Amino acid sequence: MGDDKGQSEIAQATLANAECVALPLPALCELVRVLTQGYKIDTGGVCEALRRLIYAGNVSVNRPAAEAGLALLASGGDFADGVIAYEGNWLGGEIFASFDKKAAKLIKAQGKPVLLLESNATAH
Repeated sequence: MGDDKGQSEIAQATLANAECVALPLPALCELVRVLTQGYKIDTGGVCEALRRLIYAGNVSVNRPAAEAGLALLASGGDFADGVIAYEGNWLGGEIFASFDKKAAKLIKAQGKPVLLLESNATAH
């Protein structure tokens, strides 16, 4: 983010000079959380930054899962929920099941099967 100039320069040089930057999905989920909640960057800015990162020539990432996260983020949901739905399907799950009404609604709007779980428990 450039808030520490020295660290920013070192990080940029390291990424630019690396033969391969392995970018695990949990790291992307954390990056999105930090950018949106910590730095208060709008969704468009986060999507643009992530696309630049995941399509850099030296970055190795599960691009279809990242794109699924970006699609949900762009539609008003959480990046991590999109990644979870994609990976669940990739692993053989046929239905996205969640207590999260917003995530369920957005994933259903993408034409994917959803099971909205509801708790009957009451707070004590």
